Amino acid sequence: MRILRTPETAFEQLEGFDYIPRFLTISDEATGAPLRIHYVDEGPREAQPVLMLHGEPTWCYLYRHMIPGIVANGLRAVAPDLVGFGRSDKPAARQDYSYARQVAWMRAWLERLDLTNIVLVCQDWGSLIGLRLLAEMPDRFASVVLSNGGLPAGQTGPRAFRIWRAFSRFSPFFPIGKIVQAGTRRRLSAAEIAAYDAPFPSSAHKAAARVFPSLVPLGDNEAVPDQLKAWAVLDRWEKPFLCCFSHADPVTRGGERLFIARVPGTRDQPHSTLRGGHFIQEDDPDGFVAAIMKVTQQ
Repeated sequence: MRILRTPETAFEQLEGFDYIPRFLTISDEATGAPLRIHYVDEGPREAQPVLMLHGEPTWCYLYRHMIPGIVANGLRAVAPDLVGFGRSDKPAARQDYSYARQVAWMRAWLERLDLTNIVLVCQDWGSLIGLRLLAEMPDRFASVVLSNGGLPAGQTGPRAFRIWRAFSRFSPFFPIGKIVQAGTRRRLSAAEIAAYDAPFPSSAHKAAARVFPSLVPLGDNEAVPDQLKAWAVLDRWEKPFLCCFSHADPVTRGGERLFIARVPGTRDQPHSTLRGGHFIQEDDPDGFVAAIMKVTQQ
């Protein structure tokens, strides 16, 4: 496994993101290759951790507007970069990535960090990975706040997603910052777009970003059995599970209905609709933080 690492100089002077970078190295189970995972960890170490998982093709910079609000409420804000994104190591070949491998990598990181009583905050691929982690080790998690994500298990994806998947596979150009802008209602500044581009100085660094849409388990997919096992856990999940999807995401709009109909922990929760597009962390960070506070106060 050939592993790339974005030079730290790429992350100098990022607008609004001066958090101390922290790193933890795990081993890939299949090859033994070391993988360095970056994460932000702010707030009191003894406080309840809020684990914020980003999706595709972003990195933990996505949560920069939410971290201060989490910490100001006396909580511990933990936001990792998935392998292949941000400051984390990036296997160079698309075949190095699979859904199961991503879950295993983040499970190894989470166990090494030994977080417990976790509030899981997830969106996009953060939910595909985060909800699988919850299903594998439910005792570590206290509650869930889900926005613009899901846990697909062989369904047919919406037309907007099929277009996105084809673009990720075949487009000769893959401008990360502009892709994030396309999923955001708010106009990002040039500096913010550059920050989303920063982890990917070459096309070789974009292997994960390119392959992730094809790994979503829609239709006849190898990950479907594992998804069904995870759903079996969610079907019995009694702890708080709050949905706060956005009003203007063409891919996941209305996706909360599946969870509210099935997951016992969604009963009597103050579910809400946030105002924005797919990357709601950019459009309505205050609303997202307010939703998180609702489950921590229960």
